[in-house]
Amino acid sequence: MKRHTTLIMLLIVASIFFFFLLNLLLGSVRIPLQSVCNILMGGSNESVIWENIVLKSRVPQALTALVAGAGLSISGLQMQTVFRNPLAGPSVLGISSGASLGVAFVVLLSGSLGGVALSNLGYFGEVALSMAAIAGALSVMAIIVYVSQKVKGNVTLLIIGVMIGYVASAIIGVLKYFSVEEDIRAYVIWGLGSFSRVSGDQMMLFVCIMAVLVPLSFLLIKTLNLLLLGDGYARNLGLNIKRARLLVITCSGVLVAIVTAYCGPIMFLGLAVPHLCRAIFHTSDHRILVPGVLFTGASLALICNLIARMPGLEGALPVNSVTALVGAPIVASVLFRKRKNELNE
Repeated sequence: MKRHTTLIMLLIVASIFFFFLLNLLLGSVRIPLQSVCNILMGGSNESVIWENIVLKSRVPQALTALVAGAGLSISGLQMQTVFRNPLAGPSVLGISSGASLGVAFVVLLSGSLGGVALSNLGYFGEVALSMAAIAGALSVMAIIVYVSQKVKGNVTLLIIGVMIGYVASAIIGVLKYFSVEEDIRAYVIWGLGSFSRVSGDQMMLFVCIMAVLVPLSFLLIKTLNLLLLGDGYARNLGLNIKRARLLVITCSGVLVAIVTAYCGPIMFLGLAVPHLCRAIFHTSDHRILVPGVLFTGASLALICNLIARMPGLEGALPVNSVTALVGAPIVASVLFRKRKNELNE
């Protein structure tokens, strides 16, 4: 790794620590830096209210944003590489739509059939949402994995994924039509995405699962570099194309499924961060890009979470609105700059 690349990587890592600290300091309630440090160190002389805000709200939210951003960014990079499509993202195969469909079945049918809205069930309702999202996402992923073994072309698989997304959206629309207003509102709020939904034991489980899954994606670096060469070259170098594609899609799909289950469908991070990292590091080598997108995605997610609950705002803005506002200009500027460089050459 060149010295220039190492320096950029260290700066991005430093930005993660900086924005993580800002996430603990800033919010609707102002807490001094010294008090935050005392609370984190276990000091007992601080306000109980401040302790609850920092330990039960801001720390879980910041950790969730950090881990979710890293997972979605790696998933986006893997999808763009395996499909060789700059517009491919974590939701391209309909896995996020599958998670949304699972949640829709549980949320929208609970009031209609059971007479009790899931949104009124508190912690049990949140666990049910997570389990439904995981079941829906993994079901769609199982279909995609099965189809990937039957079709050869990446474009065909991509189209099938998009069609699955349309079918899921159609079923969700029918469920909404027959659902009660309170359940529809709960589903819409879930669909806006949030890093604040995960707390306590759920947050620890989420972080532990992602701490296992994210490092496993580093094992696919060599495979991703070979896939960049094209199927012909990769096959001549001894790569089993079908198995490699299956591994990458499975890894990416599981990352998306877990993040969507806990945080809702978080858009744009997985699409924007790989483009941003290619522009920053000026390389397509996944030995640099994989750690690069991991750190950049974590940092960008912390920035989005900070904007979503800016000081002076009661409550928080929808995370998807913030990620789109931050991500869209990034992708547009990177693509314009790339096009300009190509014309100059």
